[in-house]
Amino acid sequence: MVLLGGPVWGAEPPASAQRKGSGLPIPRFATLKSDEVNVRTGPGTRYPVDWVFKRKGMPVEIVAEYENWRKIRDWQGASGWVYQGLLTGKRSFVVPSKTANLYKTPAAAADVVAKLEPEVMGEIRSCTGDWCRVRVTGGVTGWLARTEIWGVYKSEPVN
Repeated sequence: MVLLGGPVWGAEPPASAQRKGSGLPIPRFATLKSDEVNVRTGPGTRYPVDWVFKRKGMPVEIVAEYENWRKIRDWQGASGWVYQGLLTGKRSFVVPSKTANLYKTPAAAADVVAKLEPEVMGEIRSCTGDWCRVRVTGGVTGWLARTEIWGVYKSEPVN
């Protein structure tokens, strides 16, 4: 594929080009900053929009970078390129597949504050050990087992 006014490659820039970016670790999690985020087939406006995310606050995993563009993957495995200005480093989560208990304290024996259905999203406040302190819609806060959510790595500290 030859595109006028830009480099020549397919949907993926060469591996050497992926090193140009923020210098932050790859992969890492980020959050969609807008209610409408175009996901493109490549890193630039010359690439077509493949689909549009319409869920502000949704966690995504950044798996590659090229200049001001980030290749992201969502919790269902879909991937594409978005402009970095449409992402924030603020951390969020999604409950991926089964109902998750939100506990009052970080212990499975603690009182259950709420039951979160699949696809519920929220803000990650902090994570230590096997637990993350979170906030969901309506201002409800509590603790979720790290294994129950998508948006944080197994042993990653979040402050």
